Amino acid sequence: MTPINKKKIFNDPIYGFITIPNALIYDLIQHPYFQRLRRISQMGLSYLVYPGANHTRFHHALGCMHLMQKAVDVLRFKGVVISAEEENALYIAILLHDIGHGPFSHAMEKSIVEDVHHEEISLLFMNQLNSEFNGKLSLAIQVFKGEYNRKFMLQLISSQLDMDRMDYLKRDSFYSGVAEGNVNSERLIQMMNVVDDYLVIEEKGIYSVEKFLMSRRLMYWQAYLHKTSLVAELILMKILKRAKELTLKGIVLPCSEPLLFFMQNRVSLQNFDAATLDLFSQLDDFDIIGALKTWQRHPDYILSSLSKMIVNRDLLKIKLSSEKVDLDYLQELKERFSREHHISVADTNYFIFRGKIKNQAYSKEAEPIRILKKDNTVEDVIESSDQLNLKSLSKAVTKYYLCFPKQLL
Repeated sequence: MTPINKKKIFNDPIYGFITIPNALIYDLIQHPYFQRLRRISQMGLSYLVYPGANHTRFHHALGCMHLMQKAVDVLRFKGVVISAEEENALYIAILLHDIGHGPFSHAMEKSIVEDVHHEEISLLFMNQLNSEFNGKLSLAIQVFKGEYNRKFMLQLISSQLDMDRMDYLKRDSFYSGVAEGNVNSERLIQMMNVVDDYLVIEEKGIYSVEKFLMSRRLMYWQAYLHKTSLVAELILMKILKRAKELTLKGIVLPCSEPLLFFMQNRVSLQNFDAATLDLFSQLDDFDIIGALKTWQRHPDYILSSLSKMIVNRDLLKIKLSSEKVDLDYLQELKERFSREHHISVADTNYFIFRGKIKNQAYSKEAEPIRILKKDNTVEDVIESSDQLNLKSLSKAVTKYYLCFPKQLL
């Protein structure tokens, strides 16, 4: 039998050609667990606002691996010793960092798979793959968990300036058309170095870091926390909660087997066994969208009304404010809607609700972004920057929202 050529390249609209570094990475990309990411949207329901935002987590994972290849090259050029085994571990860890995301991940985590975080599921997938690949992922798992003795390796995968953020900001900006999110990842990577086992950015790269943090803040307000994307995700959470509630009452809703399993069972990390993981690996955006299309004709008023909202993009009204929502006003809206639609006041919670969102581009509590100064001292980017706005970027901005049906206006 002719051996398969595993030295493939992907043509990426952002970076050009992405190369697969070795046969193990090729086999991981070919695995059904990873191929599933082709069917998981990177930006959830943001395509309801930005029609181009249809790119997938598969796209993003490959982009992250490409940036990691660049980072390894730069660090080695500057004298940082990275063994072939460590290099491979970095590629595997960043490639698989998002493998545990479910369809419309954040909505799922708050409604159906509510007790298990996607990072924990990523780790379950990695452990499963590790046993299938005879322990070849062991070092990557150690790095991913932060258990490896070289701290900078975890920072490349998960920190305030990691390959994940560099790719998703650039990629999401490209596909959504929100130009403010476009970051100069190449320049940032060129400025990287390692001092005392910590990742640092050379001082001349400080303006690129400032631009990166500003882009992150703007992408959150204009894309990830855009009020239409936000209300669509909140409605989806309400739909899934209602579906689970009806299922637990014994009403069997038409949907795929994997989705039905997660609606019928309360899954925690303790009972997330190999069979559950296999069912989770069969879940993707198509299960959810397919279910919504069917549920919009269901006799349950709440389930059908909310499902129609997403399918037809006829969403609830959302108002954002810097002030908390007045409880009396909220109650008044609920009572009005209850009378007009003959549903209980308790059930109006599916249509009328409040909450808050928070945007913080840079956290002073998390591992800092370190700047390597010309005199070889290292300090937090906030201290190094002559930009007053970096201090303001580290303050969390909170906005309060109120969602309600448009007819109540």
